[in-house]
Amino acid sequence: MMIRSALASLVLLSSVPALAASRPRYGGELRVAHAGPPEIGEPALADTPMEAALLGLLTRPVCRAETGGQVRPTLSRELSRPVPQALRVAMPSAASATALARAWTRLSSPESPSPYRALLYPLRGEGRQVTASGATLDLALAFPWPDLERSLCHPALATPPSPASGPFSAAGRGVLEAQVAWPEGRPYLDRLALTATDERGLTRLWSARQVQVELGIPPDNDTLTGAALYATYLAYSPRKVPADFRQAVESAIDREDLTRLFVKGPAVPMANLLPPALMPQASKARPGTPPAGATRKVTLAYDAALADQRAVAERIQVKLHDQGYTVALEPQSRAALRSRQARGDFELMLSAFLLPPVPGPALAVVLEAGGRRDLLGVELPPIGALTDAGARDARSRERALALAPSVPLIPLYAQGLALRAAPEVTGLMLDAQGLPVLEGAWLAPVEASGGGGRQ
Repeated sequence: MMIRSALASLVLLSSVPALAASRPRYGGELRVAHAGPPEIGEPALADTPMEAALLGLLTRPVCRAETGGQVRPTLSRELSRPVPQALRVAMPSAASATALARAWTRLSSPESPSPYRALLYPLRGEGRQVTASGATLDLALAFPWPDLERSLCHPALATPPSPASGPFSAAGRGVLEAQVAWPEGRPYLDRLALTATDERGLTRLWSARQVQVELGIPPDNDTLTGAALYATYLAYSPRKVPADFRQAVESAIDREDLTRLFVKGPAVPMANLLPPALMPQASKARPGTPPAGATRKVTLAYDAALADQRAVAERIQVKLHDQGYTVALEPQSRAALRSRQARGDFELMLSAFLLPPVPGPALAVVLEAGGRRDLLGVELPPIGALTDAGARDARSRERALALAPSVPLIPLYAQGLALRAAPEVTGLMLDAQGLPVLEGAWLAPVEASGGGGRQ
């Protein structure tokens, strides 16, 4: 099965060379600790790297994008192109195909506030006409889009969790058991034991060797870090803030300072619409301070569930005060933020979403999130018309630079997910989305050593 065939390219988290060649073993329980409670439920809302990783144990999109650019079916059995402008998705059953069609139709409906509906924009009818015929979905494209397969690998396009939609299934509080009939082949592990805790708890559990994998820890030499694709922007409403607002923010905010002092976990400053993982970040001269005017009052909404956003919002509040703005902070649920952003019902908002690991689809999501859906039909067809992947990526980057002034999003930083594993955890890898693939890991015996983790 596909998990087995992928072992040759695994990123091994072990210092014992013999383990690299050891035969994978079935069975055992892997003890995993993670920072904070996950938001398990709607895939399009559970989109921080941590939430996407945990939700991915219970449900998956139709494929997985690997770091080398390959696409491997996961929930689906096969992705094929009967003709260039059509994609056929073969699912394990008629029930799974119907569930997928319903999820995509709901996501791409005109009422959907999700920026991820842009991933389905190249489909004829923008994904609103997805139907299942038995166990198959035939997707017709409105224009050439060679990156469609990699777009469909995005975690937001997964179906809601169900007994057969992920490599593991819930078997009690904090316990997941392997799905024997998982299309990729059953995971090597029998079960996962999950523990939610805080940063101090992670340190304590690791020091006591009570867990074997930790997710969401501060990065250091002992950790593996996924691609930083969770991008955070300061969104603003051009109708509700002064014309010189963008200049005021750019002159006041130091992205390096913001990332180093106020954002936990692995993060990088982001000066362009796409994060550094997707395009080079040219250094930008900070603009001069706009002329001081009358004191202006604005409200900045942010995600109440994210401590990073609260800290960043408070920092922006202080820095904009020096520019003549009185900023009121308003914590909101993620669902409320998405709904308000889609309606344009806000002045300022910290807006964050998980970008796909491909520049073209990532640009589509950013344009949707920035309220420039009108540009999708203008920008995407010329990108999709390029048959060479490198040329498509280059054009996407060029257009991201050119369009930045017309998109009311001020890029701030991008984050990834850091993890560490004990020496006996073998075969653990990260995909192109920066998420761990725990179903490909197995436990191998190791000699006693003086410490846990990678050496």
